[in-house]
Amino acid sequence: MIEKKHWLLPEGISETLPPQANELECLRRNLLDLYRCWGYELIFPPFIEYLDSLLTGTGGDLDLQTFKLTDQLTGRTLGIRADITPQAARIDAHQLRRNCPTRLCYQGTVLHTRSDALAASRSPLQIGAELYGYSGVEAELEILGLMIESLRCSGIEDLFLDLGHVGIFRGLATQAGFDRIQEHALFDALQRKAVPEIRKLLSDYGTDETTAAMLISLAELSGDQALRQAPDRLAAADQPVQLALEELNRLARLLRERYPSLPVHYDLAELRGYHYHTGLVFAAYVPGMGQEVARGGRYDDIGRLFGRARPACGFSADLNLLLKLGSREHRGDGAILAPAVDEPLLTRRIAQLREAGRRVVQALPGQQADAGEMGCSEILEKRGADWVVVACPSG
Repeated sequence: MIEKKHWLLPEGISETLPPQANELECLRRNLLDLYRCWGYELIFPPFIEYLDSLLTGTGGDLDLQTFKLTDQLTGRTLGIRADITPQAARIDAHQLRRNCPTRLCYQGTVLHTRSDALAASRSPLQIGAELYGYSGVEAELEILGLMIESLRCSGIEDLFLDLGHVGIFRGLATQAGFDRIQEHALFDALQRKAVPEIRKLLSDYGTDETTAAMLISLAELSGDQALRQAPDRLAAADQPVQLALEELNRLARLLRERYPSLPVHYDLAELRGYHYHTGLVFAAYVPGMGQEVARGGRYDDIGRLFGRARPACGFSADLNLLLKLGSREHRGDGAILAPAVDEPLLTRRIAQLREAGRRVVQALPGQQADAGEMGCSEILEKRGADWVVVACPSG
């Protein structure tokens, strides 16, 4: 008879046990407190919504990542959120409807049909912040600053940024007159920096030499010299491309002024979230790790179908990944084991310790486990008429 392993979880779905769960909760509180200090208001969007609401403004990028099911009450298709950002945009556009800049933050589980580059888990604990209502690069600077501080708060000090702008490729594709299929094929080749394939596609499309040369150069405009070389290599580009380059350069200057020692890598072929983002895109990395630890960018169009197409930018990260990579110790007092004694003085002493924030575990009558097995490093011991906290005896 085949044994059924009922305790197994689906692939990519994990759970967090003590003491890591407490460390994770401490990190979550620290980060949300950080966002509050920056003026970001906490929201709790629902775990499940109508599918068309979840995918609005995402360009279909989240469609394959979203679990779908049928609402038994209405017959409509529901989706389990794969990203909280579209929900935050709906709240800003439809629920809050403010005219001033709005700052929102969130933390919650998202569910993916398959794991993505940000985490091996299919159920990341997404945490992030969004800024709505301001179109200048100062918004990106603030969001980037908050992302950097989030990583530092997590104990990740050795990091570098990757910075790009999807408007450069989008502007050149429009200038070349590509249709949707052509644009997608070239986008895919550009992500792989497959220059021979890019050349063949441009030849097949009959792209003029000047525009073709600029598109090919995107695969080469990467690294410290990218921003210096771009004006010459893209001199024949139309105004949308020039404006995108100006935005990228301005943000680069602001970042150098605010974070002079922070390494920043520029990549004009970096198009993560191309069908979702509308402008500057960025990601944070740590040395020796190929996947990003946090990412974000501008996505101005997402609120349009919610009634208000406000400027928007933000970032997100996986809380589990931040905890894994961070070096900061999440300190906490060890637990205290109280004996299974029904005595008013002991009850009052336990209450005093708990009110002071200490964790006190009271033994149950007849239990066999000692303090160490109960996760306690100290015990309450009666000395004279008082109960005092003492270290557990060694050995």
